[in-house]
Amino acid sequence: MDAGDAKRGYSPLLKLFHWLIAALVLAIWPLGLMIGFVKDDVKLDFYLVHESLGFLVLWLMLLRVGVRLTSKAPLIDGPPIERIAAHTVHGLLYVFLIVMPVTGFLATNAHGFPLVWFGLAEVWSPIGKSPDIAWTLSAIHEWSAWIILALVALHVGAAVMHHVVRRDDTLYRIL
Repeated sequence: MDAGDAKRGYSPLLKLFHWLIAALVLAIWPLGLMIGFVKDDVKLDFYLVHESLGFLVLWLMLLRVGVRLTSKAPLIDGPPIERIAAHTVHGLLYVFLIVMPVTGFLATNAHGFPLVWFGLAEVWSPIGKSPDIAWTLSAIHEWSAWIILALVALHVGAAVMHHVVRRDDTLYRIL
């Protein structure tokens, strides 16, 4: 990608990762929130889907980081404080979209439930049943969810501001 491409938009692969991960997060987040409210006879089904999709997000994020490190991002226009804010929110989204599935996966294992990805294959874990750390991992996972929600709100708010108020091409760079 040359400098002109960096001004125009993200690579098609980064766009695909962005929207695929966004769609998954929009499905996983409420699904995880609902787990506490569903009947016990379907609770394990909710966990299976939530955990399997979360594990998929982890691998997509790792691939996304690899692609992002090897390609240029569009230049961010605006005052320095806005560029700093944009880089900070993007960086934190990357961090928490990795921290969250890792801690969810480890918490599941620490509670004594190995991940069986989409009911097809058990995923090896570096930890087994570990009640001493299970609740800590679960707390980190839950706090990460709320942090991601706040970061997504900031991210979407900034995109709307650029598109509606400033009427610039920022939103089109990821479409």
